Amino acid sequence: YDSKDRPRGFELRRVASGWRFYSRADYADFVSSYVLDGQTARLSQAALETLAVIAYRQPVSRGRISAIRGVNVDSVVRTLLTRGLITEYPEVGDGGATLYQTTEYFLERLGLGSLDELPALSPYLPGVADLESLDSATYDD
Repeated sequence: YDSKDRPRGFELRRVASGWRFYSRADYADFVSSYVLDGQTARLSQAALETLAVIAYRQPVSRGRISAIRGVNVDSVVRTLLTRGLITEYPEVGDGGATLYQTTEYFLERLGLGSLDELPALSPYLPGVADLESLDSATYDD
């Protein structure tokens, strides 16, 4: 008996540190319409920017995220926590600040096996040199 004789609507793929079921490309439109109907809430630009800061600078405090982004990030961090994309780091930062890191779910959603697979930040982006000075500064939450 060969599994190719019986077409399946799913395939198993290695993702992050485990395995995940995906719908086969032939059936993806049907499955997407069924599963995602009414659940297509996307992250705002502010949430995406905050998530990027956390992904590249983790573990990182709200104060440091705010300093990098130049705006208050309290509500955005709550949204990312609620969606399971970030979590509190087990240790506290300088001055007792809560630190944040990305989750396995974040890796799964991006299709990454580890954080090492994140693309490198371009050295030509404006202000990248300024990030190094922010890393040495201490910010209170």
